[in-house]
Amino acid sequence: MLWRAPTGYGPLQRGLAWAGLILMLASFGWLQLLPPSERVQISSDDGWDRGPVRLVVIDAGHGGRDSGAIRDGVIEKDLTIDVARRLEQLLRARGFRTVLTRSGDEAVSLAERTAIANEQRNCVFVSIHFDEGGRAAATGVNTYYAARQQTAEPGITSWLPFLQPVSNESTNVGSQSLAGFVQQALVTRTGAVDRGTRAQQFYVIANVRHPAVLVEGGFLTNQEDLSKLTREEYRQELAAAISDGIKHYSEVVRERPTVAAVPEPGT
Repeated sequence: MLWRAPTGYGPLQRGLAWAGLILMLASFGWLQLLPPSERVQISSDDGWDRGPVRLVVIDAGHGGRDSGAIRDGVIEKDLTIDVARRLEQLLRARGFRTVLTRSGDEAVSLAERTAIANEQRNCVFVSIHFDEGGRAAATGVNTYYAARQQTAEPGITSWLPFLQPVSNESTNVGSQSLAGFVQQALVTRTGAVDRGTRAQQFYVIANVRHPAVLVEGGFLTNQEDLSKLTREEYRQELAAAISDGIKHYSEVVRERPTVAAVPEPGT
């Protein structure tokens, strides 16, 4: 059935609708005039490998007033930026360029994080988080991908979500594959309990138009996980695992532009 405007739509309602549209357009124009955020630093490397994946956007979860999970003085936002910086160094050493959605302890909205990623080309997006569970026994690592993502090019529609087309593929192959490679590497490197890959419509990955994943690197509410996460060597292993997964994904994309979904570890 075709959608029809409701009857009885008077002058006042029409005026409010037009005012809202004009306000959104004016806001978009104002945002476009703002200088780029100083925190968005793109690294460059003249010797970098020119594969299909040209750049990695690294999103350290939380920041500023948003501390994330806290347990025994360990704060999630501190762990995420630490792993993000380690990951950035490892990826640069492998020839990737990188963008950090935040480089310090500042608040960055979910919309800003996705906008930073959507301004880039030929990239993948990884958001780093740590979990908290209702049970102290909950442990392990898992990687999320969005079953459906926005597919619009950057522009005015990126500020008007209702205008953005959504992928109608039953499976988001690119993001699912990236999640599988990252999850396999996490389990192999760290020996953590494998909680698998899962489809979840988290805003920060569902609204990115590139292959995107969200990593949960352990539970702050689990004493064993918490003990590991306080060690620099373990956080380095987490970063190395994510780097391994991205590299593997990039290699497969180079060989097969249409990447098939990989099986979850253990299947």
